[in-house]
Amino acid sequence: MIYCTYIPRSPLSQFVEFFWFREGYNVPKAQARLLPTGSMELVINLRENSIPLFDRSSRVQYGNARGSMICGPHSKSFIVNVNSEVCVMGVHFKPGGGIPFFAVPAKELHNQILSLDELWNHLAIALRDRLLEASTIKTRFLVLEQFFLSLIQLPEHHAAVDFALQQFERSHTSTIATVTQQIGFSARHFNQLFRDRVGLTPKVFCRVQRLRQVLNLLSESSVDWIDIALSCGYFDQAHFIHDFRSFADCTPTDYLKYRGLHPQHIVLPN
Repeated sequence: MIYCTYIPRSPLSQFVEFFWFREGYNVPKAQARLLPTGSMELVINLRENSIPLFDRSSRVQYGNARGSMICGPHSKSFIVNVNSEVCVMGVHFKPGGGIPFFAVPAKELHNQILSLDELWNHLAIALRDRLLEASTIKTRFLVLEQFFLSLIQLPEHHAAVDFALQQFERSHTSTIATVTQQIGFSARHFNQLFRDRVGLTPKVFCRVQRLRQVLNLLSESSVDWIDIALSCGYFDQAHFIHDFRSFADCTPTDYLKYRGLHPQHIVLPN
């Protein structure tokens, strides 16, 4: 299995966390549940010109994305297929980082998975074709970088949202009420600005970031759930388990049992 990442240069680095590439053969075929990250993800299948889409509850396939798909900011988990042969590239945006590239507010993509051509038309096909023509992983990263640099349209600057994101990601002790008071906007106006740019309400975004902090603290050694819950800002263990299940659709114990290669992946039993 090959997995590598690339951090793009400025100004892309303001909006994109990293590009990624994954390739492998004889990977066990399975479904995986992906947990929310608070940001958007673009996925391009370089093996086949199709990406299956699954119902998150029944896990039954209901359609396909045409070669490339955009995963909007999620407040729920969703299902993906892990093929026996895979060659995939992607773009992991920073929270609110999709705004310069898609002509819709991020809230319109909340819990949505769409074929990229629904937003980009022929540009989605052109991007995939250019990546297929590239002969090396490094070249593919450079093609992806140049393509996004040609698309970037710097959005209207909202210092309030930037400040809030910095505070929320820096510490779980930064409450929404405190940040809103520091910004000086009404709660309603701030919520609207935040949802337009990030795609989630400030409350849901903070819950997702708290879950991500939990997942990053877990290790292969014995786990003290109460200590982790309290250190990440949950009121008690019951609050932690309820919140965990609402995002992961499983208990923390089951998560450890089926955790995939990355913290946000849960490999589902057949």
